[in-house]
Amino acid sequence: MPPTDRSTSFHSRLVGQYALVTGASQGIGRAVAVRLAQEGATVAINYFQNEDRAEETLALARAASSDRGHGEPDHFTVKADVGNEHEIAAMFEGTLSRWKRLDCLVNNAGFQKESPSEALDVETYRNIIDVNLTGAVLCAQKALAHFVARGGGGSIINCSSVHQIIPKPGYLAYSISKGGMANLTRTLALEFAGRGIRVNAVGPGAIDTPINEAWRDDPKKRGEVTSHIPLGRVGTPEEIAAVFAFLASDDASYITGQTLYACGGLTLFPEFRDNWAS
Repeated sequence: MPPTDRSTSFHSRLVGQYALVTGASQGIGRAVAVRLAQEGATVAINYFQNEDRAEETLALARAASSDRGHGEPDHFTVKADVGNEHEIAAMFEGTLSRWKRLDCLVNNAGFQKESPSEALDVETYRNIIDVNLTGAVLCAQKALAHFVARGGGGSIINCSSVHQIIPKPGYLAYSISKGGMANLTRTLALEFAGRGIRVNAVGPGAIDTPINEAWRDDPKKRGEVTSHIPLGRVGTPEEIAAVFAFLASDDASYITGQTLYACGGLTLFPEFRDNWAS
């Protein structure tokens, strides 16, 4: 079973921070935006297609700020296709014109599509790479340019996956994008550490979100998924959001270049729970 409500344990670690979360209209992105707001941050909620869902996230973020006594921060939604460099540029220009500063970028936008690797069409491959990886690179560039210009550091947190190290047959483009995310995180972390800029990643496992609709609402398939997870259950978006909030906060001030796996033990090679190899 998922953990019980921990709302009383929320901190106010992010008061005064301004954060942009890409792909925040649902799933992990929504949970991250709400959690950052709960901890005191002012949040820009990026979305691409579904404005209604983005508005739902905005309402939740506003309620979270109010419930935690953070007043009425200037949360807002911003439409942009993270696979399009011109829309990324416009998103950052608008955000920085409105707030004048940014403290944290969460690169969360991403999607996957199943296909036998020998039949993966180039257009689908490019689209996945453009959104999942190239978009994260371009957003990071914009955030880094701002951090360097204003001084004082900043934080980038990339939403990766256990599949940055665990192969995912049938999802070649997705796996490549997440493998690239690992090196993006480490390279930028090393390059900008001397300027007080931290770059980390979170690697979720099987999480109950719309991206996993193939199994989340099918009891048989869900049971097959959980059978491979050492903790015996899928994770919740809120559990992942808590990791993002930690990495955004000063509690993680000495952490950079790392991927924190929140995966219920999937990265422990669960097939070796029984000693069949010796």
